[in-house]
Amino acid sequence: MAISAQVNIKNKRASFEYHLIDRYTAGVQLLGTEIKSIREGKANINDSFCSFFADGLYIRNMHIAEYSFGSFYNHESKRDRKLLLSKKELKKLREKGEEKGFTIVPLKIFINERGFAKIEIALAQGKKDFDKRETIKERESKRELDRVMKF
Repeated sequence: MAISAQVNIKNKRASFEYHLIDRYTAGVQLLGTEIKSIREGKANINDSFCSFFADGLYIRNMHIAEYSFGSFYNHESKRDRKLLLSKKELKKLREKGEEKGFTIVPLKIFINERGFAKIEIALAQGKKDFDKRETIKERESKRELDRVMKF
């Protein structure tokens, strides 16, 4: 099965708001209409976050638009979706995530070569205001350097 368009939905605010420590690739438990909407590129992870419940790690507040041809089988757009990781990775994330100042944030959604939707998540630590200003300065200086190099 050939996928016509490459799906790559990113959370652009994550690297600005957080120091990204460890990255993981997780599978997602989806319904049929959800994967069809993701393949159309109709998903948003900007306000989403990950949290643990009794039976595993879930992504919360991820918006996947309703599938246009879904009829009454359509899904709820902001439901909690279970992330599929190995037990070793879940244990490591649970230990680090319970420490003060750490959180688990989604970075991007993509479709792998087998056609499955995957989410790249990261163990992250929140940035302070001065860290954010430093990030802006670095970005502007890099942009200025690129402009000078072009001429």
